[in-house]
Amino acid sequence: MKSAADLAITAAERFAAGLLALVTVLTFVSVALRYVFHWAIPDSYDYSRLLLGILIFWGIAVTGFRGEHITVELLYNALPARVRRGLDLLGTLFTLGCMTAFARAMGLKVLDVRASGEATFDTHTPIWPFYLVAWAGIAGSVLLLLIRLARQLRGAGRDETPVATH
Repeated sequence: MKSAADLAITAAERFAAGLLALVTVLTFVSVALRYVFHWAIPDSYDYSRLLLGILIFWGIAVTGFRGEHITVELLYNALPARVRRGLDLLGTLFTLGCMTAFARAMGLKVLDVRASGEATFDTHTPIWPFYLVAWAGIAGSVLLLLIRLARQLRGAGRDETPVATH
C-alpha cells in the first residue's frame, strides 16, 4: 500500500504530465490554425506561457522530492557513506530553505498580481489563478522536501527514495 507521500507525488506527477499534454496540444493547434487558416486562438501564447510556468513549478516539487535534479557526483561516490548521508541532509536542508523563501516570494507575487487586476490581452482572463496554481507547486515542493528530510533523518538512504512512476 502506498503512503500518503507516495500518493501525493504520484498526483503531482500526473498533474504535471496533464499540463504538459495541454501545452503541447494548445501549441500544436495554435500553430496549425495559424498556418492553415490564418487564424490564431486568442491568448494562446499567454495561456501556453502561464501553463508552462505552472508545469515547471510542479516539476520542481517532484524533482526535489526524488532528488532527481542535476548533480555532480565526481567526489561524492568516493566519500564514506556517513559523509554522503551528511551531504544529502545538508543538500536537502539547503534546498528546503531556498524553496521556502521561493514559496514566500511567490505567495506575495500572487497577492500583488491579484490586487493589480492583471489579465490577458484578448480574453481579459485574470492571470492570478495561474500564479496561484504555480505557487501551489512550490508550496508542495516545501511539503515534499519536509517529507524527504524526515525520511533522511530516519535513515532512509538514496535507495529508499521512490523512483519515477511510468
